[in-house]
Amino acid sequence: MLVSANYKLSFDALRRELTGIDAWILVLDTRGINVWCAAGKGTFGTDELVRRIEAADLSPVVSHNIVVVPQLGAPGVNAPEVRRRTRFRVAYGPVRAADLPAFLKAGMRATPTMRTVTFGLRERAVLVPVEAVNVAKLTLLVAVGGAVAGGIGPGWYSIARALDRAPLAAAGAVAAMVAGTVVTPLLLPWIPCRLFAVKGAIVGLFAAMLLDVAFASAGTPLPLAATGVVAIVGASFAAMNFTGTSTFTSLHGVEKEMHLVMPWQAAGALAAAALWIAGGWY
Repeated sequence: MLVSANYKLSFDALRRELTGIDAWILVLDTRGINVWCAAGKGTFGTDELVRRIEAADLSPVVSHNIVVVPQLGAPGVNAPEVRRRTRFRVAYGPVRAADLPAFLKAGMRATPTMRTVTFGLRERAVLVPVEAVNVAKLTLLVAVGGAVAGGIGPGWYSIARALDRAPLAAAGAVAAMVAGTVVTPLLLPWIPCRLFAVKGAIVGLFAAMLLDVAFASAGTPLPLAATGVVAIVGASFAAMNFTGTSTFTSLHGVEKEMHLVMPWQAAGALAAAALWIAGGWY
């Protein structure tokens, strides 16, 4: 009986490794959050595990009394408490789902390698599409909102002006997404500063410079400045969001970072909006 979270990437990774293995999967409701982060938040925890064991009525389903919990979920699960309340014993599985077949074959004994957490380039790259999807709606909203607001100017509103500025608005939104959800995760260990939001802002600054070069002949100073701020702020926000996927962070550190940088991100977003609208007149 293998325990997982209702986070698609975690569940799919587990299911993919179980080909030819006679096993059940018990899915905890972590509100779509991965095992590592949900364990810190408490949604992948003792109470939820007990609830799911009772709701699934596991005793008639399996002939043993063992549930295998991912090692990354250990901070949220009190094994003795689960045993006391359900009579099921918790065995902690390996870090990676790919090691489960060998772990099970060895009688649920893990090697040191199975217990070691890694987060290399390939592992970060796998998460890029997930993060990109998470901010896709926001990216579209910023692009469309910028295009619509781009029509504001002399005479109050011009559809022709909105269409003319739409490519710049879309470029800023896409640059922010790519900088924050693709480039920053891939280069994560090599970008200066510990705060993910600052790492994203640094990459966003380079993206802003590229936008300035690409649209130098087509944009006026204020809209170009607004687009640059969008790239920096958007990349900062998207990179900060990656803290929920990384093994480099802790719950306390993430909360501290959010309280520190989100007011600055909000101020930057307001400044970008003001510059963009003012650019209709200048």
